Amino acid sequence: MPGEGVAVGDLAEGAPDRPRVQVKFADVGDLYVTWRWEHALQRPRAYAIPRSAVQPVLDRLDASLPSPLPGESVIAALDRAFRGPLADPARERRLSAELAGALLPAPLATELNAMLVQGRRPHLRIQGSPSLGRVPWEALLVDAERRMVHEAEVSLLVPAGVRNAPSRRVSAWDPRGPVVAVLDPPVPGGMLAPVLGPAGTGAGLDALQKRLGSRARGADPLLGGAIDRVRLRALLADASRLLYVGHVSSSDHGLDVRMHLSDGPAVAGRAAPLGPHRPLTAADIAYGAPENDADGGWLIPARVALMACESGGDSGFAEPTALVAALARGGAEHVAAARWTLPTDAGFARAAGTDAPAFTAAIDAVDAAQDSTDPVAALNAWQRACAETWARTGAVEHSPLMWAAISTTWSPPPRHNP
Repeated sequence: MPGEGVAVGDLAEGAPDRPRVQVKFADVGDLYVTWRWEHALQRPRAYAIPRSAVQPVLDRLDASLPSPLPGESVIAALDRAFRGPLADPARERRLSAELAGALLPAPLATELNAMLVQGRRPHLRIQGSPSLGRVPWEALLVDAERRMVHEAEVSLLVPAGVRNAPSRRVSAWDPRGPVVAVLDPPVPGGMLAPVLGPAGTGAGLDALQKRLGSRARGADPLLGGAIDRVRLRALLADASRLLYVGHVSSSDHGLDVRMHLSDGPAVAGRAAPLGPHRPLTAADIAYGAPENDADGGWLIPARVALMACESGGDSGFAEPTALVAALARGGAEHVAAARWTLPTDAGFARAAGTDAPAFTAAIDAVDAAQDSTDPVAALNAWQRACAETWARTGAVEHSPLMWAAISTTWSPPPRHNP
């Protein structure tokens, strides 16, 4: 990693084998970074990055992603992304190295290196700012062939006001507990196309179905089918995991970010109906039914995976309280979600001419990570394998367009809880 000349003193003294550092960014004209190691909370660090030093590379990143730019269609955005840097190994390496150089303060890099030299693998817990909401931290090229996930574990951090709120609950994790699987629920009116394609729900997901087995709950059949918020909320009440594959749409503020289930317009909710369909908002999950002030919100299982476009975009809002924060408030400790638009298998086939099942493979990998002992480490291990295959083959289905879109937010129980 870059960076030298900053004395780390006795920072490593008393550090565990996997030391954790909380890194928080703030947009105040320039970009400000603070960090503190969890074993040395009394020694916080701070650093300022001139906006002029970071904005050009952030603009290049935005131009390379499959998320539509203002006035751009989804198809045009995909075409642009598949012609852009993230689909080309040489250009992607340059962009990822430039992002690392712009966003990682030299003193922090030095401290991370000091941990690595002593055989300690650090864990970066990153809270981004609105301008950094789509930065693929795991993919940053920090040294030659080494990406951030080669040198450290990487997870995202919800604001302290969410993760340590007195009203927050954290559900118990039972590796044998029920898994609520919601795959491609049909949206009334047919306004949103199936994300798993015309072959039908479950196509290409045999390994996932075998892994879930008798633990799976959801619509009938085992995976897929119509499901509304009333049924979903009831299923989640005693579940250990939720896997959602479908559509999420963004909004002007985080609590209005929406999941699209099979709800008609008559169901109660905080979003206005879209013709024959009422979306489920982050506010619905956080606070419950709008007509019941004592509702208190949904009970969420310990682990959640949202394989849906921009489902993990909380930090892109001035108030970073969207779906991930609502799920963490309701009980989730680990939430895997996407920071930009996910190309489906049909999108890869149309824009890149490959029939490789990149999207369905990612669904299976993310679900397997959620089933593991450590979802952060497991997802990072999959991302490392993808990065190495990308470097070796240059095959677009292994590009960061897919694997770098996914992150895990880790929110352990609040410190005040027993």
